[in-house]
Amino acid sequence: MFYSYILKSESDGRMYTGFTSDLRKRFKEHITGKSRYTKNRGPYKLIYYEACINEQDAKERELYLKGGRGKRFIKSRLKRFLFRTG
Repeated sequence: MFYSYILKSESDGRMYTGFTSDLRKRFKEHITGKSRYTKNRGPYKLIYYEACINEQDAKERELYLKGGRGKRFIKSRLKRFLFRTG
């Protein structure tokens, strides 16, 4: 399986979108500061993920989620979670 995922920084509220073949391992790398892209913005919460059987499908989904339409999709899909604090 391959995964596209979204993390939300609990310190600044920013979101990070990624792709991996091992979601548990990759999330652990993010929370322990081993990812250079996210090491200074943690702690993180895994707020969304999608599983794909095909690696290319997961990569394409990651790119979609990073774009404008994908961000609107996530905001709509997770509106109760993202906006529960105001």
